[in-house]
Amino acid sequence: MFEDLPSWWDALSTYQQIYWGIAVPFTLIFIIQTVLTFIGSEIDADDMDADGDTEMGFQFFTIKNFVAFFTIFGWTGLACLDSGYSLPLTVIVSLVAGLIMMTVMAAIFFFFSRLTDSGTMDINNAIGGVGEVYLTVQAKRGNVGKVSIMVQGSLRELEAITDDEQDLKNGMVIEVREVINGNLLLITKS
Repeated sequence: MFEDLPSWWDALSTYQQIYWGIAVPFTLIFIIQTVLTFIGSEIDADDMDADGDTEMGFQFFTIKNFVAFFTIFGWTGLACLDSGYSLPLTVIVSLVAGLIMMTVMAAIFFFFSRLTDSGTMDINNAIGGVGEVYLTVQAKRGNVGKVSIMVQGSLRELEAITDDEQDLKNGMVIEVREVINGNLLLITKS
């Protein structure tokens, strides 16, 4: 199989050799890059923001996008040459296909980055929420008890006080009125 490789290569035109020389290595890099992305082992220095901003914008010029560009550029060029297109038309079609691929890749990674969640709970999202007393909360801010309440889609156990006239016992349904000092819920019987 590989014995015929030199004669096959010599039979190609210079332009076909150039396109093959681009298509094959960039395809291998693209496959490796894709596998690493899916298993979560990628390190792409150009995706890091020097300002420390964690929100990624639309990044058009990245290593991933250049690899995708040259992969599609090479294969499109080979397809055009094999179809009998002229060299100028082949180059134009290859460039357009590569740029479209870069745009698609940039859009995919932009939208994937928008799907991430920091996981940081904002306790203010508990205001107006309904929960259940976990540890008794004494009347008139007599102690700090605990409540179980859904905040941002997760069941949380948070400290709470009340201004109610009666103690709020384990299992009672409560409503969060406000957040005090950034970490303490003010609750009332619901």
